[in-house]
Amino acid sequence: MLNDDELLRYSRQLLLPRFDVEGQLALKQARVLVVGCGGLGCPAALYLGAAGVGNLVLADDDRVELANLQRQVAFDQSAIDRPKAEALADRVRAINPEISVTAHAGRLEGDALAAIVSDVDLVLDCTDNFNTRFALNRACVAARVPLVSGAAIRGEGQVSVYDSRDEVSPCYHCLYPEQGNEDLTCSEAGVIGPLVGMIGATQAMEAIKVLSGKGRPLVGRLLILDAWQMEWREMKLARDPGCPVCG
Repeated sequence: MLNDDELLRYSRQLLLPRFDVEGQLALKQARVLVVGCGGLGCPAALYLGAAGVGNLVLADDDRVELANLQRQVAFDQSAIDRPKAEALADRVRAINPEISVTAHAGRLEGDALAAIVSDVDLVLDCTDNFNTRFALNRACVAARVPLVSGAAIRGEGQVSVYDSRDEVSPCYHCLYPEQGNEDLTCSEAGVIGPLVGMIGATQAMEAIKVLSGKGRPLVGRLLILDAWQMEWREMKLARDPGCPVCG
């Protein structure tokens, strides 16, 4: 159940008729993995922690740099050269001491990735490279764990939810084949700061919907943002029957 401090802390969410105590308890009992503690992972983890997700696992093998501070809003000057996962975990704990936050400062891959994905209820892909995204997708499909995927570069971003528990849901591989994709990072192409906040916050909202069973998640839909024009577009996604991962 919720204690008195939690009833007060989450009171604005508990007032929502479609959310109520049932939705809050679902968040409290959930275990969520956030892979990538940068521009997307910072707002996503902060919002999920503040919202009361009971167990957060934050994974990133990178360290905070001065150039990160323009958009990675969980960090300040004193965090420079700290492991991002640990610095972000400390920030989330400072916001909400009611929850459990675990930092994983190494690279997740192979059996370690499969094991941690199979031990959570939801994964957020907040990374910036295709190899990790494909590996996360394969692990989530194998473990039948929903994946909330976000990406942002320059002034453009996108979000979708891939839920292998749903028979009609595509996976990430249905949309992007592993061959022919070239990584283009923010350090090479640039990115406007508020964009990653918008996409990361959208990922957090989608995660809350999936975990609580409230609302309509972006399953089978890709939401695309042009921040310079402030235009959102939606594309319908279908499962590829020939997909080597989920087909």
